[in-house]
Amino acid sequence: MSDENLDPSGASAQQPENTPVFHVEKLYLKDLSFENPNAPEIFREENEPQIDFNLETGATQKGAEHFEATLHVTVKMVRQERTLFLVDLTFAGLFLLRNMPRELIAPMLGIECPSILFPYVRHLVSEMVTQGGFRPIVLDPINFSALYHQSRSREQAAS
Repeated sequence: MSDENLDPSGASAQQPENTPVFHVEKLYLKDLSFENPNAPEIFREENEPQIDFNLETGATQKGAEHFEATLHVTVKMVRQERTLFLVDLTFAGLFLLRNMPRELIAPMLGIECPSILFPYVRHLVSEMVTQGGFRPIVLDPINFSALYHQSRSREQAAS
């Protein structure tokens, strides 16, 4: 065990003042919608449904050292062009990035922050789908590093 004392920003009292700090200030549900437009009739049908999944990450600077990272997810289950359910949610976090080298800010916001947010999104999607009368959906893990680097490559190719 370390005897170091942490202040609320996650910085150690023994660390030099210019040490980079990454701290989760707050995690919160920003927007949530669940639609079950064809219930209860849809529960009697037995054809295999299809699931559409979309994910978007975002980040906005909220002060000199604070950033809001968001994870927006849409999960839609359709059977023969009839919607069984639609989950649309945005989960966010407020993160402190102090003394962070400029070249590390974008990867922190594009990789680390969504990786922290995703387990909450996974839980909320599963819970909403279950409350809607369906079997839980467990979203597969996502490699945010690969998504971030693919996005950067596309941006560079477009320039």
